Amino acid sequence: QVQLVESGGGLVQVGGSLRLTCTAPGRNFGGLTMGWYRQAPGKQRELVASVTYIGNVNVAASVRGRFTASRDNAKNTMYLQMSSLKPEDTAVYYCNTNPLTADFIWGQGTQVTVSA
Repeated sequence: QVQLVESGGGLVQVGGSLRLTCTAPGRNFGGLTMGWYRQAPGKQRELVASVTYIGNVNVAASVRGRFTASRDNAKNTMYLQMSSLKPEDTAVYYCNTNPLTADFIWGQGTQVTVSA
């Protein structure tokens, strides 16, 4: 198994934007659908967006119109573009397959903090 690596988080003001990146060092995503998840303090991890091998995207209702996912299969990289950020978007963001499989190990995540 390969551990996923997330990056790109940070502190941003309300209404700001961030782009997160997910990679799997030494392993190809293959034909797997990949997803972005987030976990806020005291809450369960939730799926916010996913993207298929051919680029079809689904996003959760809570972030629709503000977040979108994409992937570059040649670079073995997935992205989460976030805009119009709100304080409730504050969480640690992770990537993994959707649905979850045994292909990858959860990474450390990347912290996104939205300040009012």
